[in-house]
Amino acid sequence: MDELATVLRSWRDRMRPEEAGLPAGPGRRAPGLRREELAALAGVSVEYVVRLEQGRAVHPSAQLLGALARALRLSDEERAHLFRVGGAAVPGPSEVPLHVPAGVQRIMDRLGDVPMAVFSAAWDVLQWNPLWAAIGGDPAAKPPAERNVAWQHFTAGHERMRFDERHEEEFARDLAADLRGAVGRYPADRRLRTLVARLRATSSDFSARWGEAHVAQHRSSRKTATRTPVGPITLDCDVLAVPGADLRIVVYTAAPGSEDASKLDLLRVAGTGLDTRPAAPAPAAY
Repeated sequence: MDELATVLRSWRDRMRPEEAGLPAGPGRRAPGLRREELAALAGVSVEYVVRLEQGRAVHPSAQLLGALARALRLSDEERAHLFRVGGAAVPGPSEVPLHVPAGVQRIMDRLGDVPMAVFSAAWDVLQWNPLWAAIGGDPAAKPPAERNVAWQHFTAGHERMRFDERHEEEFARDLAADLRGAVGRYPADRRLRTLVARLRATSSDFSARWGEAHVAQHRSSRKTATRTPVGPITLDCDVLAVPGADLRIVVYTAAPGSEDASKLDLLRVAGTGLDTRPAAPAPAAY
């Protein structure tokens, strides 16, 4: 674990706070992240970061190592090294990728004026910005296993989002079809298989759609955010693919000049009052 402690300290020291969307602030003795900042970004306690950097933490989980890799914006090679020295198997090509490349994180940083989140091929939310949380609810307020879009839609519904009838049907059908495609691409991913099995056992709607054997990708839609601080906002929801990473960037926008665009501007200017962490911990096992 000496190598794990060494690389964590080195990577934390090299990362500037502004790269993680954090204010630099006065009184810093070193340019890198503080331990408490890394802990907040990765969703772990400061005490655990201290133990890791002192070589006293034994067998950190793959989920934790993934969260640290995202928080530190590691390259693919650095992430693989982190997993190896942490004693975890490096995720293979037959498992759903959970790593958010630094380039995608920079896009999140630059486009903070629109609600945006990053999802895995299994529709786990991996990263979001404050406007996303203000529009649809803060994912950090939910247990990690409940941050999955398919699980939320087919078991609990969308308490803060309303579709029209056509888009509701398309959303559900394409979501189930997209998961089927992910199962085909990642046959060895146990978390994904468990998610599908639980959905089939819990939701008759999902089970019926799964039985259709439809394969497709989730498409764009239109939704109304019903419980924002500035009232209902109708938004276009666009899904952008990340080449080579099998991630989805979901972006909400409003028609220019519309009342909805004005409300979105007001929400952005007024501030969200929410946690501004740019990254979420890796999702827990289902």
